[in-house]
Amino acid sequence: MNLIELLKVILFGLVEGYTEWLPISSTGHLILVEDIVKLNQPDAFWNVFLVVIQLGAILAVVVLYWSKLWPFSPKKSRMQKQATWVLWMKIIVACLPAAIVGLPLDDVLEQYLYNSTVVALMLILYGGIFIWIERRNAEKQFEITRTADVSFKTALLIGAFQCLSLIPGTSRSGSTIIGAMLLGCARPVAAEFSFFLGIPVMCGASLLKIVKYFLAGNGFTGSQVFILLFGMAVSFIVAVFTIKYLMSYIRKHDFTVFGYYRIVLGIIVLIFFAIKGLAV
Repeated sequence: MNLIELLKVILFGLVEGYTEWLPISSTGHLILVEDIVKLNQPDAFWNVFLVVIQLGAILAVVVLYWSKLWPFSPKKSRMQKQATWVLWMKIIVACLPAAIVGLPLDDVLEQYLYNSTVVALMLILYGGIFIWIERRNAEKQFEITRTADVSFKTALLIGAFQCLSLIPGTSRSGSTIIGAMLLGCARPVAAEFSFFLGIPVMCGASLLKIVKYFLAGNGFTGSQVFILLFGMAVSFIVAVFTIKYLMSYIRKHDFTVFGYYRIVLGIIVLIFFAIKGLAV
């Protein structure tokens, strides 16, 4: 693999690590970047790379929240261990809607919706929703101020909102954060539960992509394995800093700036690809 391809992998890792946990759509950004900077690999491998690279960002959550997520820690009391298991059960419950809806539609959605136009429109739409919600919440006192206080019913409903993210450009974290805030969760709780929910969701999505890849008769070359691992490593490092930044930011600010970012980016994307289409 030459230096140019290596730099492309670094770019994708940077984009993934930066955008996975911010409510601005990591998949959407990766699709847009790939429209401009092509990774010199077959389409089948790219589709796997697009999902598997997210495991690096997932690992960042596991590392940063290890003490909160690991139920076997000897430092935890019996009640704390039980609380950790309850948290995991809520996470699994929240995963059910996306699994039920997403698994049968995975190939159809990928075929018809994974394009720059859909991404741009979803960026703009949900950018507006974020601005509307934050204006609505300007004087609101949230009922749920701790992640442990999220009920099973609330977790399931947050999981239902996650189904919106099956459309690229929506943002998995964005849809779950929107849902959580509408259901009464404070911003840090909404973000944190979105982080935790992403662990089984993205691990499952990556496993599904890899299984389909091999069932189609494909395999990984040595350089492709390196691309996957290196991209994951870059996204992990960037995601660690992004998560810390986001949690620090939303303790003092709201999500409005991300709404404006989405709208501006969506408009730029529409104009860019319109000009590109005319040039062709």
